[in-house]
Amino acid sequence: MAIDSSDLSESAPSWFTPKRLLVVFCVINMVNYVDRGAIASNGVNGSPRSCTESGVCSDGSGIQGDFDLNNFRDGVISSAFMVGLLVASPIFASLAKSINPFRLIGVGLSVWTLAAAGCGLSVDFWSITFCRMLVGVGEASFISLAAPFIDDNAPVAQRTAWLGIFYMCIPTGIAVGYVYGGVVGGSVGWRYAFFGEAILMLPFAILGFAMKPLQMKGMSHDKKVYGSLDEEVIEHSSKEHSSYGSFASNQLSKFWQDIKALLLEKIYVINVLGYIAYNFVIGAYSYWGPKAGYSIYQMNNADILFGGITIVGGIVGTLGGSIILDRMNSTIPNAFKLLSTATFFGAIFCFSAFCFSNLYIYLVLFLIGEILVFATQGPVNFVCLHTVKPSLRPLSMAMSTVSIHVFGDVPSSPLVGLLQDKVDNWRISALILTSVFFLAAGIWFIGIFLDSVDRYDEGSERAGSVIEQPDVMPLLENKPATASP
Repeated sequence: MAIDSSDLSESAPSWFTPKRLLVVFCVINMVNYVDRGAIASNGVNGSPRSCTESGVCSDGSGIQGDFDLNNFRDGVISSAFMVGLLVASPIFASLAKSINPFRLIGVGLSVWTLAAAGCGLSVDFWSITFCRMLVGVGEASFISLAAPFIDDNAPVAQRTAWLGIFYMCIPTGIAVGYVYGGVVGGSVGWRYAFFGEAILMLPFAILGFAMKPLQMKGMSHDKKVYGSLDEEVIEHSSKEHSSYGSFASNQLSKFWQDIKALLLEKIYVINVLGYIAYNFVIGAYSYWGPKAGYSIYQMNNADILFGGITIVGGIVGTLGGSIILDRMNSTIPNAFKLLSTATFFGAIFCFSAFCFSNLYIYLVLFLIGEILVFATQGPVNFVCLHTVKPSLRPLSMAMSTVSIHVFGDVPSSPLVGLLQDKVDNWRISALILTSVFFLAAGIWFIGIFLDSVDRYDEGSERAGSVIEQPDVMPLLENKPATASP
């Protein structure tokens, strides 16, 4: 049944407090990236079948061994996930204007849970490829909509820090996924790793439907908040559209209008361009880093060393950069100052690291560089959220995600591989790749001088169920603070 908004204001508040919202979203984000780490682990991904010259054959292990996959088909599985993620992200973001975003997250997590279980039940290459694509579709709803919810409900003085905590779960989740996949896959089989992930995500999928829906800032869904997704779709279809065809046409028209609005935001475009250059390097680092480290410094444990540096740099840098921006006063110009400065000096340290032949000097310099470049995670997403009007925030996050993958980390790995084939020197290849950080710093430096307006409160209208904050102590504060009503 539809619930009148006047009744909602008199009903019990949502179970979610700002702290609970942050914790729940962080756990969901962690599980998402545990999945990404697990499927890349040796315990789950495994090794292909092979035969020696003497005729001794190995059955292989994991997904590659069971489905007899070569490296190309194994890579297609990863690409299928990315296709689902990139295609569905703008769709969910656009639908957030018509359907309650909290319910959309519930839909996405339900798809994710079923798809993860489907990966464990897959019988061949095509079935697991299809399921991995659906996992990407399910994750798309969350990555597009979670950050705006966190930004809405974080203490005003700590918005970037809360975003930093959320994005800190990315390197942590991947690292846990490596271990989880290795342990579970190695002990009981790779299929059970996916079953475990589905079980972990199931309560959160249910939560997306069972809890009273939260309203996102800038989103007004008529004058009613509905108890179920079906009711929302039916109501909007009956009121605004005479048929499904006209509904879809109207949504597509609105989508292109919103895309045009994003492209006209110079600050947003500069921010994303810098993010693309930044992610170009980060993506290639994650793929080629251990191999380059082994070649240059003869690391026997390159995976562990490089992974450890990335985890420490990711956690310390992400939290540190976010807290620093809050201390500086979270404004768009200050965010660009931090983005350009941290990336520039991070590039110097990372570039210098590859110039030294001593392993220990390399490790110290590269760790410092990683901390500095990861300090951008909170500020870059702060700019994405605050440089557009509230109703465009989900789409701004979705298109940022699409852009940094399509133009950043997706092409960078094969291009660096092609470069290495030409120069046949990993040190030179690493230095050329790292120099792209200077391009990212330069692009973000331009943003300091552009006219910018924080549009967080522009035309916002909070309706329905929201999180009340007056009695909530900020998560990072040691003493009580009075929050604005």
